[in-house]
Amino acid sequence: MQTTRGLSHGYFVAVASALLLNAACQADDLADRGRAIFKEHQHSVVTVQLVLKSKFSMPGRGAESNESRQDVTGTVVDPSGLTVLSLTATDPGTILQTMLSGGSDEESKFKMETELSDVKILLDDGSELASEVVLRDRDLDLAFIRPKTKLTTPLSALDLTKSAKAEILDQVIALNRLGNSAGRAYSAIVERISAIVQRPRLFYVPDASIGTSTLGAPAFNVDGKLLGIFVMRSMKGRSGGGGAMFNMQPEGFTAIILPADDVLKAIKQVPAMGEEKDNPKATEPGGKPAGKS
Repeated sequence: MQTTRGLSHGYFVAVASALLLNAACQADDLADRGRAIFKEHQHSVVTVQLVLKSKFSMPGRGAESNESRQDVTGTVVDPSGLTVLSLTATDPGTILQTMLSGGSDEESKFKMETELSDVKILLDDGSELASEVVLRDRDLDLAFIRPKTKLTTPLSALDLTKSAKAEILDQVIALNRLGNSAGRAYSAIVERISAIVQRPRLFYVPDASIGTSTLGAPAFNVDGKLLGIFVMRSMKGRSGGGGAMFNMQPEGFTAIILPADDVLKAIKQVPAMGEEKDNPKATEPGGKPAGKS
């Protein structure tokens, strides 16, 4: 009996050790793949600096206005400098407007207009590219910007035609740029797909609560193929009121990964350089100028 117990214990230890070693190897493999994706594509992720002029009004307070500067993440999708952002990230008033639309009568009368008065793409060497919004797609939560002048040196860009799909619980690698306080360093995180929504269109829901700082960032599968872009999906009037403002992801809003195929279709609507000011495609649906919301 002593011998049998000793053999059983030894077998258990051997199996446990093998499982731990296998898990460690898998973790190392994921890290190696993630670093390879990071090294290959990090320069396609840029910081976009926005200057926003906001006007808002609410019963009993009259109208007020202010100007703010903020950094958002963008993904370069063409060497010419064409860059895609989350429209929500360029217009923070959208979140507030949507949340209050489901609140009290006074809150529902809240109005906010935001205009982008200045847009710049910040490069690693410290230079800035004066840019402009060339297309907005509210349905997909996408905004496209492009440098105002033709570049002499093309930018690193992602090829959206080389994309992939994901399955439930698949791991994905997201690349991002941190804020100014962190030196706008490149970063990478590992997510899992917690849900796949098929209707009204296909999109993926990550397992973590993604803050607005990740919007506009690209997501890849572990084989290095582009899955899509992080954007925000909202349900108007489904929020819990003003108190949700203090959440990383307010009620009624869900950060999703929009498939690369949808982004590619939207790119086809972007007017050629030099046509933005006269081409009606440079405006969003309804004829509103592309630089206003």
